[in-house]
Amino acid sequence: MFCSVLRVSPRLFLPLYKTQYCWRNAKHVISYPRPSLARYMATPPPQVNTSSLSMEEYHKLSDEVLDSLLEDLEQLLEEHGLPSYEVEYSSGVLTLNLEEYGTYVINKQPPNKQIWLSSPFSGPKRYDYTESDGSWRYSRDDKTLYDLLNEEIGRALNTPIHLSLSSSKPS
Repeated sequence: MFCSVLRVSPRLFLPLYKTQYCWRNAKHVISYPRPSLARYMATPPPQVNTSSLSMEEYHKLSDEVLDSLLEDLEQLLEEHGLPSYEVEYSSGVLTLNLEEYGTYVINKQPPNKQIWLSSPFSGPKRYDYTESDGSWRYSRDDKTLYDLLNEEIGRALNTPIHLSLSSSKPS
C-alpha cells in the first residue's frame, strides 16, 4: 500500500511533493521517505548580470551581430552547405536549419539586454555584452558567441570555419 503526503512551502508558495512509501502489517507501519527535493534543486542560481548599455545601444549592437551573422551564414552555406540547409532572419530571430544536425535559434532578449542561443549540440545559452572587448559572452564558461558557433557549425559541416564579428563598441 502506498501513502502520499502533499506539503506546501509557505515561503515559496510552491507545492513540494513528498511521498512516503508505506508497508502495513497488522502490528506496525514501516515508512521509507523519498529523497529531499533540495538534492534535485542543487543547481546554482542563475547569474544576473546588469548591463550598463542603454536600450538604444543594446539594440544597435545586437542588430549588428545578428545582421553580420546572417551575412556570414548565408555565405558559408553557399560555399560549404547542402542546398537543403537554410538560414532565416525575421523579427529579431535568426534561425539556422542544418537538417539532420538540428536547428539553431539566435534571438534578442531586450528586457535582459542579452542574446539567447538555442543549439542542437550544447543547448540554451544566454550571452551578455562585454564592453571591454566588444564581444557577447556566456557567463558560465566565458566563451563568446562566435567561438561556440565556429566550433559547432564547423563540426557539423566537417570543415573549419571562421565567422567574424563586426560589432562596434557603444558610443
